[in-house]
Amino acid sequence: MRAYGICYDTGFLNKGNSTHEPFDPDRVRRDMGVIRGDLRCTAVRVTGGDLGRLKIASTHAAAAGLETWICPFTTDLTGDELLALLAECADHSERLRRAGAEVVIVTGSELSLMNKGFVPGETFLDRSKVFTGRGPELRELLAAIPARLNAFLARAVAVVRARFGGKVTYASLSFEGVDWTPFDVVSTDAAYRDAPNADRFPELIRAFVAQGKALGKPVAITEFGCATYEGAAAAGPRGADIIVWDEATATPLGLNGAYARDEAEQANYLREVLEVLDTEGVDAAFVHAFAGYILPHDPGEPRKDLDLASTGVVKVLKDGTWAPKEAFSMLAGYYGRRSAIGMSSPEAGAASGPVVTG
Repeated sequence: MRAYGICYDTGFLNKGNSTHEPFDPDRVRRDMGVIRGDLRCTAVRVTGGDLGRLKIASTHAAAAGLETWICPFTTDLTGDELLALLAECADHSERLRRAGAEVVIVTGSELSLMNKGFVPGETFLDRSKVFTGRGPELRELLAAIPARLNAFLARAVAVVRARFGGKVTYASLSFEGVDWTPFDVVSTDAAYRDAPNADRFPELIRAFVAQGKALGKPVAITEFGCATYEGAAAAGPRGADIIVWDEATATPLGLNGAYARDEAEQANYLREVLEVLDTEGVDAAFVHAFAGYILPHDPGEPRKDLDLASTGVVKVLKDGTWAPKEAFSMLAGYYGRRSAIGMSSPEAGAASGPVVTG
């Protein structure tokens, strides 16, 4: 691969709550230094729904020398609201680009599910329930998505390109039927390996890369990861289903059962998936995620140890600091071997024990 990356959440906004609290710009700056220097990433995908936070995190990422993918990850916005956000992101991204940073704009993530206007439902929860249906109604619903989504994406690309001279992409879902003509990179969030697709996962990645090659465009896997409990590798993208959520506030209440922590399973999953992505010719890949800030580690109460459901390669502690998991060291070693990033200290970052980030 050309770009070895990780996702950095600045706060997914839902029901008035954010998945990254408190948001401390100084901690973000230090995190970006760790991502570049210790994890040996060459790229970071900065996600979230707040413009100010996206600007802060992307500025720190660029200053750390990371290829910066700025990606509004929003929920319950209208098309016009998202276009306004993208315009602001494009203006900021162009300033970073002209200052010498490598910047890519992602014109949204999983829009048909996350935002209004593509499927019925005023809220993310409403739309999620629609997708759990079966039969002809769901097939009819899915068949209508590509036309609606591509019409919006054409507008989004026009807004961005009028302000930004760098590369543009979109973080897609498999059923969205994206027309990649106006984009520079073919990208997907739907590259999780799980039990149903494990035996054909390389084939699926190979087919996705072939799609990009046919268009003469590189392919990016904008999200893949694994939670931190025994059995999470088989669950893949459904690893967080073990969380019990408060539907009124979109905050986690606890776990739905007893689960065994298995950091080795998470680390092995990431390594195995990365090996497939490398072998099949993916251009850029982003592990999900650096940290699950809304899912803190509680070693004293297993049913409240929300970090078990987190795909973060660090565990967030109750005091707001974080400590590396086994996946952190695995990723640092893998990225260090596979990418030539010119580190002054090749052995930096083989972390063990808590890392104080503020």
